[in-house]
Amino acid sequence: MPIFSKATEKDVTKAIVSEFAQEFLEYVESDVVIIGAGPSGLIAAKRLAESGVKVLLIESNNYLGGGFWIGGYLMNKLTVRAPGQKVLDEIGVPYKEVQEGLYVADGPHACSKLIGAAMDAGAKVINMTKFDDVVVRKDKVGGVVINWTPVSALPRAITCVDPVALESKIVVDATGHDAVVIKSLEERGLIDIPGFEGMWVEKSEDEIVENTKQVYPGVYVTGMAVATTCGNTRMGPTFGGMLLSGEKVAELIIEDLKVDVKVEGKAANKATSSK
Repeated sequence: MPIFSKATEKDVTKAIVSEFAQEFLEYVESDVVIIGAGPSGLIAAKRLAESGVKVLLIESNNYLGGGFWIGGYLMNKLTVRAPGQKVLDEIGVPYKEVQEGLYVADGPHACSKLIGAAMDAGAKVINMTKFDDVVVRKDKVGGVVINWTPVSALPRAITCVDPVALESKIVVDATGHDAVVIKSLEERGLIDIPGFEGMWVEKSEDEIVENTKQVYPGVYVTGMAVATTCGNTRMGPTFGGMLLSGEKVAELIIEDLKVDVKVEGKAANKATSSK
């Protein structure tokens, strides 16, 4: 007597292809595209999705979470300094206070909870996908160019695989010290970035949160990408700054999108009243 319901190989393939294609088409245009699904990108996606923002996460790896899986030196205990533990409280991650204001949690537990929270809020993900370039229109970024991650690993002679583009109102660079979106703007001479300085944990986390902002029309920066963009010190294996930076960038974007909606609403009202 069979245990599982009936489904052939073609049924499984059709289910995967059709559902992926349908979701991909739906998110060819989004309110916000976040490049990088590490802790800052994930918490930003969670906050945005909870506010009704249509948000898509682009991740170059097959897994989400970045360094949140492992604290440092391949040891899977991550640290969070107060007040960052409030995010762990919110998503239901247990932790231990090892000294006043310094908390330790299991990386895999915290990371899986954060991924689940972002997905539960309504954020969507395309993984194994690399950022390739920005879409720029009239001195404003209006989307991203992407390609499959495996394409970048092919020999140059056989990489004639054109990328595709996604449109969005806002792009967020959450790619850590690599800051790939910001560096693509620098390559075009649109901004100058100093790169990050040496490690200084106590100083760096405040700087990361304070300097989370819009750095070019349509582009925001969050997490460790802030250090590279603004010349701040690196924070090392502690994650409160990344989590609170992700929260802050979401707050800034929500306010930005409210302005857009307000302007569009006025234009729509004016058009209606003129008829």
